[in-house]
Amino acid sequence: MSFGRLPIRDIKPTLAGGFPGKAALGESAPITATVFREGHNALGVDVVLTRPDNSQLTQPMELINWGRDIWQAWVVFDQLGDWIFQITAYDDRWGTWCHQATIKLEAEIDTDLVAIEGQSLISEALVIAKDNQDQPAIDNLQKAKQTCQAANPADLEKLTTADNLKTIITQYLPRRLTTLSEKQAIRVDRQRAQFGSWYEFFPRSPGAHVDENGQWVSGSFDDCHQLLERVAELGFDVIYLPPIHPIGRTFRKGPNNSLTASPQDPGSPWAIGSAEGGHDVVHPDLGGLPAFQRFVSKAKSLGLEIALDFALQTSPDHPWLNQHPEWFTTRPDGSIAYAENPPKKYQDIYPINCDNDRQGLQAECLRLLEFWIEQGVTIFRVDNPHTKPVDFWVWLLASVRQTHPEVIFLAEAFTRPPMLQTLATIGFHQSYTYFTWRTSRQELEKYLDEVAHQTDWAMRPNFFVNTPDINPLQVRSGQAPAFAIRMILAATMSPSWGVYSGFELLEHQPLKEGGEEYLNSEKYQYCPRDFSAEPNLDQLMSQLNHLRRHHPALQQLRTVAIQSSSDDQVLAFTKVAGQDRVLVIISLDHEQSRTSQIKVDPATVDLSADGNWLLQDVLSGDSFTWGGGQGEVTLTPDQPALILTIGRPNR
Repeated sequence: MSFGRLPIRDIKPTLAGGFPGKAALGESAPITATVFREGHNALGVDVVLTRPDNSQLTQPMELINWGRDIWQAWVVFDQLGDWIFQITAYDDRWGTWCHQATIKLEAEIDTDLVAIEGQSLISEALVIAKDNQDQPAIDNLQKAKQTCQAANPADLEKLTTADNLKTIITQYLPRRLTTLSEKQAIRVDRQRAQFGSWYEFFPRSPGAHVDENGQWVSGSFDDCHQLLERVAELGFDVIYLPPIHPIGRTFRKGPNNSLTASPQDPGSPWAIGSAEGGHDVVHPDLGGLPAFQRFVSKAKSLGLEIALDFALQTSPDHPWLNQHPEWFTTRPDGSIAYAENPPKKYQDIYPINCDNDRQGLQAECLRLLEFWIEQGVTIFRVDNPHTKPVDFWVWLLASVRQTHPEVIFLAEAFTRPPMLQTLATIGFHQSYTYFTWRTSRQELEKYLDEVAHQTDWAMRPNFFVNTPDINPLQVRSGQAPAFAIRMILAATMSPSWGVYSGFELLEHQPLKEGGEEYLNSEKYQYCPRDFSAEPNLDQLMSQLNHLRRHHPALQQLRTVAIQSSSDDQVLAFTKVAGQDRVLVIISLDHEQSRTSQIKVDPATVDLSADGNWLLQDVLSGDSFTWGGGQGEVTLTPDQPALILTIGRPNR
């Protein structure tokens, strides 16, 4: 219950339940704490980190908010695995001396005492520097000691602002009142957990066709190799597949989610399981496991990772119904409870009851995940994890991590914030988000600030522009600029973004006016597409993905800063990674041109306001200069955005 000699509070990251904060390999992330003391003497604050290999890194923290005593250090995480850190605070005797000396020397009082006090501190540091045989430090300290002995006010004043001397004394002056915080954890994952471009498609559609008898024939994984080449050429990193397992026939859904299906209707892939098998079987129409293995090999040869849907639900025909009826909910009349959201009934899907035989179900789920990992799957998109107990996922995610720390889990949980953020906290590497429903400038700014600065240690966002279930209202006009705006927003705001096949072809027809479902949804029928058809947004998708790969700033989230725009329909924000500074200016109006005054806060991009800035648009190749980070832009429906690099003109 004690605060310690020097209070250390509000450490970030500190997650509920003691779960580790999230970072990615090579990422720079801010560790913060509130640290203060009694009176007016100065404080020193460090963060001490222990890497997974047990080596240590000590980094000074900077006071970034004097009024609220908030200290911060940006740390680069250079090793995979679990890091431990502590905040350490100490009596900064040299800082106190510098502050008091400045005041007294200016007032021309106690000059001799100031000199004696400075000499005493320098002497203490000199003893330790000599013990360490640090000759450059010894030379600097002896010179400073002589300055104190001379007691010349002007020279003493220079000592108070000598950064090199401050660094040496901070290193060697013995610390007093040292206080350590409790230990906290950070888990560093591989970069794909943070950064990647996802493309979703149904493998049954690319090769699907109608035979000579007028019957639909499913496509197989072998028919998808050409599509893999296209997706790789467009610069995507991850192929996401809906469930690839046998589909039940009992209560199979027909086109547009109708309750009646014909014998040739393929059914929803999420109605998993039939006489052919369950979650560890590839649908025979897709070519079975051998075809999937060839598909995975082809994807890997193109630099693509496979993300597979992991949906804990079954059709009424799944083998589990006979083998493990205890894994389901049995009603008083003896029937198995199917999924429902009254008045809707989803009789083709039976949800799993995780409480009836927790150990048995966990063991089976772990076996399934291990099976697909062995087949080359490195990412799992988990369907509706918010409908299962949180502690179920705690165990399962931790169990997989023990043997496969490289495997990534994406939580598909469009649910209330507490559940969404808790799932992220307990181990899901990425999360679907509310991006689809954020449309106005104010909504987008608020949400970007939330995911970048408020929930960043717990939740990594993945901004999908659409899904098989979400036909965004913003693109219902069918106009290409509306689609382009949403793609640019997703690809630049979030390090991870995704596209469900057909968005680039401007597919937008709704099943019902005002509803979010697609007309002729691919969930219930085959949808072979002509990807060479026009209009399409292939060129823009390719540009965005290649820009993301070549600009480290676009791979970051925590460095985002909202910038000033005079037009309420124009959003402006910056991202920074080292010397890579990117300014995104985007119109939210797909129908008419917009002109806006833009003002960039120089501090957010680590540039001064003096002189000109050189801005180069990486989309068009155009370049221009702004004075002090201010300028005017005009955006049109044909060119709704500028993605600008910021630098200084060559002299």
